[in-house]
Amino acid sequence: MSEHVYTMGIDVGSNFIKLVLMDYSDDPKLLDKHTEKIRKRNPTQVADEMVQIMLDKHNLKYEDVVYLASTGEGDLVKRKRGHFYGMTTHARGAHFFYPDAKTVVDLGALYVRCIRVNEEAKVEDYKMTGQCASGSGQFLENISRYLGLSIEEVGEVSLKASNPEISSGICAVLAETDVINMVSRGIKTPDIIKGIHLSIASRVIKLLGSLKAESPIVLTGGMALNTGMIQAIDETLKEGSKKFVIKAHPDSIYAGAIGAAIWGGYRHFKLKEKQAVAV
Repeated sequence: MSEHVYTMGIDVGSNFIKLVLMDYSDDPKLLDKHTEKIRKRNPTQVADEMVQIMLDKHNLKYEDVVYLASTGEGDLVKRKRGHFYGMTTHARGAHFFYPDAKTVVDLGALYVRCIRVNEEAKVEDYKMTGQCASGSGQFLENISRYLGLSIEEVGEVSLKASNPEISSGICAVLAETDVINMVSRGIKTPDIIKGIHLSIASRVIKLLGSLKAESPIVLTGGMALNTGMIQAIDETLKEGSKKFVIKAHPDSIYAGAIGAAIWGGYRHFKLKEKQAVAV
């Protein structure tokens, strides 16, 4: 294939929408990417505007894209041609970054998913936290807002901790109460944030243990580039004498969208093959 074969993947999360444009000819290549925070806007409208802006930027028409694939809250995407489940897309996106990946940890806004994958990036098994657990990106963002921090700041703030205080609450509501009590007791913000990171990290390690995970482990999702989170996972692993290799790509937040775009291209050509056989 010498001509460009354009696919798009859009990952609609609870807080952010991630969009990528890829060239599926030969080996899939990432051409462009864009993220929008939803805030209080209509997610369907934001997603549609993002798609159109990406098309206009590259002088493309919607018909020039062979497949627009969604993942996450895909029902909110009007012009999609297909939808793929989040674990499938994050597995494929992680494999795009690191073809040797054996385990994927999707650090999402609502839950953490640990996914064991084979050499073809197909899901073999998985374990995940419940949505009410305090080990999620949304919980971390809620706490950071209460402490007067943006979610982008918490990683660096966490690195300044000297005596982290770990929340005892498994439920997010109880954990938030713990944090309020910590503030009233004068616990420093870096120690609170680091404690939250360690709490989430311990849940991640437990999931990896129950999954019988293997290295390399690739982090994806919104918390994948949180330096404090990565440090907490490394420290927790060392305390437990587990020797896992942890990897996080600079574009890890786009893993779901990239995986959707790649699976979309795969589905497009499979459909063409079936049509050719039928003819």
